[in-house]
Amino acid sequence: MLEAETIDSLSKLFKVLGDPTRIKILWALNVHDLCVLDICEVLGMTKSAVSHQLGTLKEAKLVKARREGKEVYYSLDDEHVKEIFETGIVHVSHRCKADF
Repeated sequence: MLEAETIDSLSKLFKVLGDPTRIKILWALNVHDLCVLDICEVLGMTKSAVSHQLGTLKEAKLVKARREGKEVYYSLDDEHVKEIFETGIVHVSHRCKADF
């Protein structure tokens, strides 16, 4: 059995990934590094809503930020996040095809 701390951390990770808005942000960042305003435009959301979700993703170490002049650009934190996200897409795509 996994250690309790590992189970708790994994549960928190899946909880963060369980929000549709955060999935959309991760999808956008999987394609390209973006600033908050670009994410707002892509998702059709307000700056405050996007900033709030980015804070949650950053706290979970799923995204990271880097400053370029006055702009802050967000990207997936590392290759593990990309793998988790892309594996999830493959899994649900496979499940959807199997259901038909």
